[in-house]
This record gives sequence, C-alpha cells and structure tokens, in this order.
Amino acid sequence: MKESMKDINGKGDFLIRFGQAHESFRLAEIEALARIAGVELEVVSYSPSVKKTSINSSSQTPFTHVRLPSVSSAKQIISRSILAQSVHELWGQGDSLSLLHDDVRKSSSHLFARYEQATFRFSVDSFQGSRTKKEQVDLINGFSFVGFEGPIRMKDPEETFTIFEEWEFDPYRTSSRQEGGKGKKSNAVINRSSSTEPKKLYLGRLISHSSRYLITQFDLKKRAYISTTSMDAELALVTANVSLAAPGKLFYDPFVGTGGFPLAAANFGALVFGSDIDGRALRGTAGWTGGTLKPEERCLRGNFEQYGLKGRLGDVWVADLANSPVRTGRGERWLDGIICDPPYGVREGLRILGHRNPPADPSPQVDENGVEKHKKPDFIPPKRPYSFHLMLHDILQFSFATLVDSGRLSFWMPTANDDDLEIPVPSHPGMHVVSVCTQPFNKWSRRLITYRRRSALEMEGETLRKDFEEYMAQMDEARRKERDVREGGGRQADELNPFRKAYFSTERRRIVEEARETMTPALGKLEFKYPDLAGTALESRGEEKSLYAEVLNYVNYVVLYYLYKIERVVVVMDGGRVAEDESPREDLAAKEDSSLAKLLAEERAVGSLKEK
Repeated sequence: MKESMKDINGKGDFLIRFGQAHESFRLAEIEALARIAGVELEVVSYSPSVKKTSINSSSQTPFTHVRLPSVSSAKQIISRSILAQSVHELWGQGDSLSLLHDDVRKSSSHLFARYEQATFRFSVDSFQGSRTKKEQVDLINGFSFVGFEGPIRMKDPEETFTIFEEWEFDPYRTSSRQEGGKGKKSNAVINRSSSTEPKKLYLGRLISHSSRYLITQFDLKKRAYISTTSMDAELALVTANVSLAAPGKLFYDPFVGTGGFPLAAANFGALVFGSDIDGRALRGTAGWTGGTLKPEERCLRGNFEQYGLKGRLGDVWVADLANSPVRTGRGERWLDGIICDPPYGVREGLRILGHRNPPADPSPQVDENGVEKHKKPDFIPPKRPYSFHLMLHDILQFSFATLVDSGRLSFWMPTANDDDLEIPVPSHPGMHVVSVCTQPFNKWSRRLITYRRRSALEMEGETLRKDFEEYMAQMDEARRKERDVREGGGRQADELNPFRKAYFSTERRRIVEEARETMTPALGKLEFKYPDLAGTALESRGEEKSLYAEVLNYVNYVVLYYLYKIERVVVVMDGGRVAEDESPREDLAAKEDSSLAKLLAEERAVGSLKEK
C-alpha cells in the first residue's frame, strides 16, 4: 500500500535530493540538523550502503524519503544543509509512470486546487539517465490532470514541481533518438540503462534549496590564509553541522591551525576558540597585535575578518592538548562542542611540548643578554615524541572533562581499508558514539567520528562507574609504557605511532612488489654485465644491508639501487657506467661533489619510483 501525504500522526512526506558526494555523511548531517531545529525526523527509505559497479561507479540513490511535522520544519532543516541540494513536498511515487500517476491522484488530489492559479513550472531530474527534450515535454504533459490554470513561468515561478527519475546504471548502453528543432534533425545520444523505464519515479513540490553555495564561498582557493593541512571547506562545514554548531554555543578546536573548523562553526553562529602547538600558524605574517591588518598580512584573525566573522572569534592561544591551560577536573564544563582534525603523524612524527631529555636544571634558560628565552616573541618551545593512541585518549578525556551534558566531539581519524590494519574507533565510558562517517581514498580512509558527552544521570550506574575506573587504569598503564619506551631510547616516530608504521610498511611492500614485476628483465641485463652488483648483500657503514635493485628506464637507462630496509639511495648507474666512480660499493648519494647524485636526490628518486 502506498503511503499517503499525511500519516496517522499528522506528519508530512518529503523527498530530500542529495548531491552525489560523501554518501556516508548524509544521514548524520540531516539528523543533526533536525536535532538543532528541535524537529522529530523519521527516515522512511534510504539506501545506506554504497554499491559498486564493475567500473567502480556509485549506484547509491540521492533520494531520501522522510517524514516531518510541517513544511516549515523541512525548510528549516534543509536550508542549512551542505550535502543536500533541496527538499520537496512528496506528492507521489511509483515504480512506473502509470503507478506514479495513480499515487499522485490518490495521495495529493486535495492539494490541486490550492495551486490552481499560481504561476508554476515543471522540470525533470533523471539520476543515472537522461531524456531528450521531447521526452521530457511528453513526461510533463502526462500530469495535465492536476488542472493547473495559472501561467507557466520558467523564471522565478511561485511553485516548482519536479519529476524525479532513478534509473539502473549501465555505462555501456546508449539510446539514439532523433529530435527535430528549427526545421533540422539532430541525433541525440542519451546515456540510458539497459531497462526501458526508470526503476523509481517521484513527483515533488520544491520547498527549499540548501546551503551548498557556502562550499564556494568558503573555498580554500579564495581564502587569504591557508596551509597544506587546511580542511576542505565542504567537509569543515559538514563537521560543524554534525557537531551541532549554532548561535549561543561555545566551540573549541585544540588543533586550530589556520582556523578552518572555527570558521565553519562561526558561520553557523557559534562563538569559537582555538589553540595550536605552533604559534606561527596562529600569527601568520601579521602577528597577534589586535590592530588593523594590512592588505599584505595573512593570519588566522584575517580569515575571520575576510568572512565578516571577527565578532565570533573568542580567542586563540599556543598550547597542546596534553599541556592545556584550560582547567579541567573541577566541574568547569563549559564547552558545547569540540571539533578538530588532529595530526596523523605520517609526514612527521607526532609531537607535544616538552624535552626529549629533560635538563638537570629546571630553571628557565636565558640568552646572552640575560633575557629568558621563553619570553621572547620568536621563541619556539621544545617538543618531544607523542603516542598516536594516547593522543586519541587525551582528546576523549579532555572532551569528557570540558563538554556540557550532550555536548558533542567531532574529530577526524585515519584508518586503513585493509582489515588487518584497520584502527578501531576509540571508546570512552563517558562518551557515546553518535556517528562514524568515512571518506575513502585509495588504500586508506579517514573517518569523522562524533561523540555525545553522557549526562551525569547516565554516569550514575555502578557498572559504568567501574568501566570508567578500568578505562583510566588502562590509560595510565599505556602512558607508563610510552614513557618507558621513550626514556629507554625508543624515540623514533614509528615506535609511538602504529598507524604511521603500518602506513609506511604497506607502502614499502607495494613499491618492492611493483619493482619485482616490472624490473626483473632489466636486472637480468645488468647482472650479465656487472655480476658483483646483483648480490643480495652489501657492506655499508660496517653493517650488512638487504639490497633490492630497482631499475628505471629513464633518459639513458638509469639504474637506481634502493636500500629496502633503510630507504636510502646507495648506487646510481648511467648508461652502464657507475656514476663518477668505478666502485659499486661506494655510497654516491653521500658525495656532495657528485652532480648525478644531487640530481637524483633521495626524495626525488623515491618519488620517481612510485610514479613508475
């Protein structure tokens, strides 16, 4: 039986049309916006899983059928959405055109008279398919039974009706139709699935467009001050929505950088704060004087001025999460939301403030003029290695200690697509996981994880209290082990960051496997001419290193030897001649006077291998 326009509770049926991006974020954003609006949202139909075709094209529907109390509530929710395109009052739906006509007559006939004299227009929105103009006109004329008598107005009509079609996806099937126009015939090739009719059709009346225009407004290309790690504008805005940013709320980013997340939260009305371990990121080229910025100056404060949001920037300060000046543990819970993208420690190891080897004299250091170094404006505080898992724990514990009841934490975390390397979602007894949204890449993904701070009433249970005590004991033990590793000489980034270690070990395996497959024939030629170079061991700096030869067919048959274990270029050959040296055992990359070694510097050579 088809659903009517109103259910027994008086809710109306609406159709949300999403953009075809970030599918796993859709429901999390819409449900969060419904919570902000204080509206009860019921999702009637939605496909939560992303299915893949043989050519890796997403076939997930962009249409979601929901029930809401009123038209105004639908407009209130979608008008702020980033991932949705529009919301429509659902007049009917069906698995075929005739069934759609029947459902419109049955469910919405009482609405026909309301729009009888209004200016209107009809349009067709076909997902994974398309129609010729003649087919669209015929499709629209099929709804003449609604009896509208008002003038048709293609620009700025009072009412817009859209026929939505969802086709089965088939990239190899096309349909060629002839369409006349101005006395001429033209061949129109239309992408069409193997079926002759769409699998689902809807008719909807436009209620509201979304705020997708903000993606362009906050585009990083138009922002005055950014860095290499600035978050994409669309995802920053979605993060602010999911974390319930709204007027009257206080938000904080402990890894603020150039201010991408606070900008998004401030745009939705929140008063924002931030901190960062690197004060240079906060000051930019302008410093933090509070005065008028010059046109050439770029800084975090300037970004807020660029978007007219300076009044919603509370303050920023230099600190890290493990050494935060924000008071915790005394009941001072004042934050409504925490949003951040913490460092992953891939390009460089994670760091927090502190000495690797604390000095014997704890008194402040002074310069030659007797001025304490930490009071100078160009002072860069010392940093020590930091554990990836402890960073996640510190984020959760800080959020638990500072968020108000039902306050939200939304942060990004990397993970692997390989089940053997996947990092589990961090848990905390006082933080409830609300949603986990995934942005997939090639072999790795990152997840936006959103938590809700449990209320004091929820924390009263004896079982939960014991869980919390056990959790804190486990974290204390993990912190002790990290300290033992660090003090025992284990200061390498990989030793404190299992994600970084897994990332690079996977990358090493991939490079070596590709080299074996593509470069073995060339190695055979090399072995014939230089048999002593084809060995599997090489004496270097008094240690026996495992050697794997990788060959690049580049310019004049350049042969690059690559040390697998220590990832260093050791021998470069050009045209069958050992570059500037007849000894194949010498580390030419270390010779400053070798022009070829300079040309094929380590990072560039490794990058070329990956491209090859």
